[in-house]
Amino acid sequence: MADRRNFPPFGPLRAFDAFGRTRGIRRAAEWLQIDHAVVSRHLRALEKWAGVPLLDRAGGGLTEAGRIYHDRIATALDEIARATEALRAGDLPQLSVWCVPGFAFHWLVRRLGSFRAEYPDIDLLLRPTDARARFWSDGVDADIRYQIDGKPHESQPGIRRAELARPPVFPVASPDFLRRAGPIRAVGDLLSHPLLAEEDSNEWLTWLARQGVAAPSMIPAVRLWHAHLVLAAAREGQGVALANPFLLEDDLRNGTLVRVGPPEAPFDGVAIGAYTLFIPENSWERPALMRLRSWLMHVAGAFLPPKEPPAAAAGS
Repeated sequence: MADRRNFPPFGPLRAFDAFGRTRGIRRAAEWLQIDHAVVSRHLRALEKWAGVPLLDRAGGGLTEAGRIYHDRIATALDEIARATEALRAGDLPQLSVWCVPGFAFHWLVRRLGSFRAEYPDIDLLLRPTDARARFWSDGVDADIRYQIDGKPHESQPGIRRAELARPPVFPVASPDFLRRAGPIRAVGDLLSHPLLAEEDSNEWLTWLARQGVAAPSMIPAVRLWHAHLVLAAAREGQGVALANPFLLEDDLRNGTLVRVGPPEAPFDGVAIGAYTLFIPENSWERPALMRLRSWLMHVAGAFLPPKEPPAAAAGS
């Protein structure tokens, strides 16, 4: 008995799926690791086979028919990929998670044991990296980034986000550095001391602005790219670093780093950004990712104490 199901050619179908996810021929070609001219030919071939316009070439996206068709075939292709993944991994769901290195190194890695204990059926691959995941080409399921408020970030279509925590940020230094530096009693005094930073001055400038200190521009004493390198330099007495409780759990407990400011009232911690989880929209309800998302939001949220309610106004 002949198979009378109507299947399109698989090469053009994959090219169309990639275009629908990335919203660009060159981005689709990058994801599939083929030449963009091949993607263009595949897309024309699929439209010819279907007899229906699928690409809105004037608007750069999909036609209404193309959008509906892509929604359905993307789900089917994702299921094929998951079934193949389960077959090759012995039915063990596998998640590839990228993460900003400081959060991974100082906080997340020591808590993965509880995740494995709670979800032993999930094989989690964690890659600390400063590079933001390009989900379509990197084969990444989820990405954790720290986003500073107001700083522009590259956006990718079809990606959803969940804020995990907005930790307070405050300056820290080694006790030896503070002995040598002398009193630092006002936030503005920090500008006369070496300030350590990761990539650029944005975090310092944002924090200073929230403290009411005008610093139109500044050049950090040293830029070290990774949060754990910044903290290592601070421990060695090389300057003042900005950090949050997720990065400082051990240092504050051991006294290798202390909060900067008057001893009776160190400078306030201010939330200037958030640790954020990014997941492709079409994988948002994938069971393994739902479990990861729920676990991260619970554990990260529980790590920070709740904000104190504002003081009641006099006479209220």
